[in-house]
Formats: sequence, C-alpha cells, structure tokens
Amino acid sequence: MIKGRIARYWSKRAEGFETQRLREYESEKRERWLSEFRKYLPAGRRLRILDVGTGTGFFACLLAAEGHEVSGIDLTPDMIGHAGHMARVLGLDVQFQVMDAEKTDFAEDSFDALVTRNLTWTLPHVGEAYREWFRILKPGGVLINFDADYCAASGEEEEIVLPENHAHKLLSESLWEENQAITREVGAVQRPRPQWDFQLLTEAGFEWICVDHGVYRRIYREIDEFYNPVPIFSIAAVKPVMNRKA
Repeated sequence: MIKGRIARYWSKRAEGFETQRLREYESEKRERWLSEFRKYLPAGRRLRILDVGTGTGFFACLLAAEGHEVSGIDLTPDMIGHAGHMARVLGLDVQFQVMDAEKTDFAEDSFDALVTRNLTWTLPHVGEAYREWFRILKPGGVLINFDADYCAASGEEEEIVLPENHAHKLLSESLWEENQAITREVGAVQRPRPQWDFQLLTEAGFEWICVDHGVYRRIYREIDEFYNPVPIFSIAAVKPVMNRKA
C-alpha cells in the first residue's frame, strides 16, 4: 500500500530531518512562519492545536513556544520519535502520537486549529482527510494547510543551483528514485491544486476558504538549505458555527 511505502521512505529520512528542522527553528524562517499563522489563528487566547503530519515536529514546537496546547500526529513512528526528541531539546511540552491523518482517534470538535505542511500531496484520499479534519475541528475552528502541487511539478522545477547542505543534495540516488516513484503513484489520483483542494474543502463543509500563492515568496526569500524549489501555497478554511437547534 502507498501509505506503508511513504512511511518507510520517511523513516529513512527522519534523523536528518530533525537536524534540519532544528536549524530552521533557530533561523529567520521561524518568525516568517509565525507571521503566516497569525493571519488566521484567533488571537488573545490559548488554542488547542493539532499539527497533522507533524514530521519531526517543527510546526508543533513553533506553536507550543507561543503558549498554545499542541499535539502532533504522523504515520511514521521514526518521525514521531524524533519529534519528541526535538521538543525535549527545545524544552517544550508537546504531545506526539503515531496516527493516520485520514482517520484519527480524536473526538468530534476537539481542536481550535489544525495545521499541516507538505502532507496532503502524499495522501491517497485527500477528500477523506478534509472530512476527518472537519469532524475534529471545533465550530469556528480553522484549518491552515501549506502545500504545493508537487505531483504536477515533478521533474519540472526551475533550474536553481541549490547549496550543498540542501536536503535534496544530501539524498542518495536510491532515495531520490523512491521519492520520484511515490510522487508518480500519488499523482495518478490527484487533480490540479489548489483548485482541487478548494473543491474538496467545500464538499467537506468548510467555509471562508482562502488560497494564498504569495506565501512562497515570503517564506523562501533566499536560496538556502531550507529553500523549496516548488512554489508552495497556503489554503485556510473555517468550520462554520452551526445552529445545533436547527
């Protein structure tokens, strides 16, 4: 199954990812990411936030350091292990669990916000994921998704000279081939994004859906070790406050 293949792939990259995410946390990128979150997160109160596909816990730690109650889930046990280590290194209290993003163990209306980065492009059932995230968000809760149309862009990235410490440069040939094979397999069932995401979010019940293509230029101003050669977008959406007596 594709999920197992993806989990095995990321298990091989977990240790290197923690090291890089710790450096990103200490870089100027930290405040840039926080600036993007502040556009959508309710201000003035402590929020219960879920970082879906947390990886080694970058977003989870970022938001926990801002005083929020944060949990992180990921399908890959090795990633969750490194996420817990990253939180301990930073002295942060974050709860991490191995869990499937498309079918979580959380109760309905559990979170004020869900955040995710570079996850939805890997999911075989994106519509199911959005419906599940709608379920576990509280009414008025917000989903903030940073992603890119990686499948469409595969092999078509700009010819940019990446620094030698960039993650892509450090990949072995076999890991790069596995990455490309996964991308082709996932891409076979996906449609152009973020237009497709907008449709799926609407069908899931979300409202106030906002797509932002400018986030790419704001986050990745320099071609450094964190640079993403594929333009990312952000898409934020709100679970409406329903009249339960209706």
